[in-house]
Amino acid sequence: MEKHIYQTGIIGNCAFLAHIDKNTNVEWMCWPRFDSQFIFGGLLDKNKGGEFSIKPGGEFVSNQYYLENTNIMRTEITCAEGKYCITDFAPRFSKNRTYYRPLMLIRKIDVLEGNPRIRVKCDPVCDYGRSKWERIQGSRSIEFHGCDEKMMLTSNIPTTYLLEDQYFALNETKYLVLTYGTEIDRSLAGLCEEYLRETKEYWRLWIKHSSIATFYQPYVIRAALALKIHQYEDTGAIIAASTSSLPEFMGSGRNWDYRYCWLRDTFYVLTSLNHIGHFEEMERYFNYVTDISFSHDSDFRYQPLYGITGKKDLTETIMDHLDGYMGNKPVRIGNQASEHIQNDIYGQVLISLLPLYTDHRFIFRERKDSDKWIATILDKIERTIDEKDAGIWEFRNIAHIHCYSNLFQWAGCNAAEKIALSINNDQLVQKARSLRERAAAHIEQCYDHERKVYTHAAGSPHLDASTLQLIMMNYLDPESQKAKDHLIALEKELKTEGGLFYRYLHNDDFGKPKTTFLICAFWYVEALACVGRLDDAIKEFEKLMKYCNHLLLFSEDVDEETGSQWGNFPQAYSHVGLMNAAYRIAMKLDKPIFL
Repeated sequence: MEKHIYQTGIIGNCAFLAHIDKNTNVEWMCWPRFDSQFIFGGLLDKNKGGEFSIKPGGEFVSNQYYLENTNIMRTEITCAEGKYCITDFAPRFSKNRTYYRPLMLIRKIDVLEGNPRIRVKCDPVCDYGRSKWERIQGSRSIEFHGCDEKMMLTSNIPTTYLLEDQYFALNETKYLVLTYGTEIDRSLAGLCEEYLRETKEYWRLWIKHSSIATFYQPYVIRAALALKIHQYEDTGAIIAASTSSLPEFMGSGRNWDYRYCWLRDTFYVLTSLNHIGHFEEMERYFNYVTDISFSHDSDFRYQPLYGITGKKDLTETIMDHLDGYMGNKPVRIGNQASEHIQNDIYGQVLISLLPLYTDHRFIFRERKDSDKWIATILDKIERTIDEKDAGIWEFRNIAHIHCYSNLFQWAGCNAAEKIALSINNDQLVQKARSLRERAAAHIEQCYDHERKVYTHAAGSPHLDASTLQLIMMNYLDPESQKAKDHLIALEKELKTEGGLFYRYLHNDDFGKPKTTFLICAFWYVEALACVGRLDDAIKEFEKLMKYCNHLLLFSEDVDEETGSQWGNFPQAYSHVGLMNAAYRIAMKLDKPIFL
């Protein structure tokens, strides 16, 4: 099979995300929130997904890139009649002591050479492609009515051309501004140029304030910028990906909706952002998870994931009317994993927010709810510590006492102990220590003395890449022979020649996995660095860099044989893995390595 690489990049402003294809089309965009219905969904159905493209007549060549150190995208189109450039961005900058992040997509079109003739087609859909918006012509805008909402496209392109999808000669700078429920009440060119300048300045300043080591710095910068816009700033929730139903491999049926906040994934995202000196995302997330904790106080467990507003009911629905990505069905909206039992997440919530109590740049003593919050989560660990669960990989009909789940209960209790010491609560200190010992006892039930490796679950012979975390979380002393033997056993069974890593190779609910999971390969790199195999870590890290697309963006899954990108894209997990692996290597290096 031909190598499959995603041809899109993302722009966003922490209120919405949009995927822009190399062919100029907005392939995916949900409004007004990350988890809303799409208004452009060509990614999942070319006919019913609508379109927002700026194309010439005939064949063309595309070159797509980001303005350096920003989330502003440029797409240069070269055709027989000339060359033009589209600058796409979602405005974000400081305004009145807060961040201005309107529901506004701005597309600026500049002539670079000749007089190309182009056609702008803006045809949004609603109800997941079942219907289209009604278009009403204004003097310099088109109003879209439908789906109980209103959108507006304002432009200095004649509205007749826009309504009739008519080709016209591009001989000056044109602007397209799509807004949700609001009108532009000032000079179009002035607004677009000001917002472009301010947005560019915001992102470059954000990067300047990041403590990013020189090891593969451009890749880390792009990963950080991508992760930042996966936080829904209004509530603090961080989504796993902005897409739904992109398959793990062709015909797999493993097509999931990732537009929600997994508590586990958020732990990894916050860790990677903390490594580069960004903490405001963690403070916003604290408010989100605290609200979940107290709003659902009667529940003795967390769900693995919630909606970006803390919504619990994420009922999974099949959209039979959509063709699916490259014909891959089913298309899913919602995620049944919200109903699963996954017991690692309590520990990860505690670890995520540990810096708020151990880093004295935060005034943790002014928090009035700390005792209640820590006690609530320790109670949840206590009530679930001996349970079988679905594990990190969210098995739908398989339950075990998973090593990974107990590891993060162990690590969470470590974090709870440190927090309890910070707030002088001896009762919570003792409870955290007691629960940590119980978690460790379960972990040791997974140890295979003959093979010198921890299996994925008590009583199971199967190996799992998630147990690499035993080394990174310091459950195993990285310098110990036990840690080194465990790593050798995992790499012998799960690693590929190309540096990729399988999650596991035993059957799950859907059979045997056929693609590797990219974050596992980055975990492997981290583990190599931890046990002192630094040269191996660098070599394996460099192998993984070739699995990005033209914009240095990574997918969830990679096919071992072809190097194809699969799964939801771009995947927060994969960029987290890259950042954490690069950080781990950089901390071990005696001298910087420049790319």
